[in-house]
Amino acid sequence: MTVLPPKTSVSFWLGQAAGQTTGQKSREPARGHEGSAHQVRPGRGPGMMGHVLATALALSLATSSAVRAQDGGLARAWSKTDFDRVGIDLGEVLSGGPGKDGIPALTAPAFLAVAEETGLTPREPVMTYVPDRGRARAYPIRYLMWHEIVNDVVDDRPIAVTFCPLCNTGMVFDARVDGETLEFGVSGLLRNSDMIMYDRQTESWWQQALGEAIVGTHLGQQLEQLPAWMESWDTFRTAHPDGLVMAEPDAPRDYGLNPYKGYDTSARPFLYAGEDPPHGIDPLARVLRVGDRAWPLERIARLGRIEEADVVISWTEGQASALDTADIGSGRDVGNIRVRDGAGADVAHDLPFAFAFHAFHPDGIWMLGE
Repeated sequence: MTVLPPKTSVSFWLGQAAGQTTGQKSREPARGHEGSAHQVRPGRGPGMMGHVLATALALSLATSSAVRAQDGGLARAWSKTDFDRVGIDLGEVLSGGPGKDGIPALTAPAFLAVAEETGLTPREPVMTYVPDRGRARAYPIRYLMWHEIVNDVVDDRPIAVTFCPLCNTGMVFDARVDGETLEFGVSGLLRNSDMIMYDRQTESWWQQALGEAIVGTHLGQQLEQLPAWMESWDTFRTAHPDGLVMAEPDAPRDYGLNPYKGYDTSARPFLYAGEDPPHGIDPLARVLRVGDRAWPLERIARLGRIEEADVVISWTEGQASALDTADIGSGRDVGNIRVRDGAGADVAHDLPFAFAFHAFHPDGIWMLGE
């Protein structure tokens, strides 16, 4: 695929994403951002590929006068972002289709008691977060699939619950930086197919797979990843009968349906031009990431339990892949994984696709058991 040239082309791309350079109206957030309204049903997927490649080709033919106009589009789209502080090659940044806030992050969602929830199917995945005090919370992937970020406060701790479908990276972060609470939105931009988040306070860009600021005021700062895990709804409600589950948002989305049908068995990742992972591992194979180590899910499922590198990893059946069939709860079984240290405490981790681990941890250690 065509990769955009650095610096100048991304300016045009961001102008397009905001609808500023073509006269189009920008997509406004649907919920969770004060004063917003429902507009469209944005999402990313293989159907966007032709549009993306055509636009990238057009960009490569841009004249110098067009480039000057593009800089204005960048300023309008990201007026608060400090582009004097850039830690990446901006040529690696692509639009995922929807513009800034076109995929609407949520803030302060409503919750139900576990016993009151009747719409979830037993095998469909949820993101589980268990605070030090208070009731465990489940954030259904059927909602995160369409919103990607939930800003919440649990046990007096502001958190960002995040999920990038294209990389299968589900991660919960402490939303505080230097004592300031940040609220996050979806930029509409991708790097190595992974969501770039932004904070509404400074409009710094944050790489979701790393929890690290890559552009703007907060460049180089790191969000603390908190222990959280993806598991089936049935597993959550059995373990936490007194827990809470996020209620269905008031937004026009096809909750429960997977807009990326067949993605995790496709031949190639969407909008990724980097290297394939080593050792012959399929790019879209799931791996368990703990720090800079990756365990192939296939190995974990085969063994059921692994104790190495100071962690204890367990696998049990019963969780559907959210990125397989059209119905999220009907996907093939990928199992439930828990990661604990030697004392039994939960350990922060995520389950990215292999290509994403390799892209963001090129010197990472592959735990193949050889």
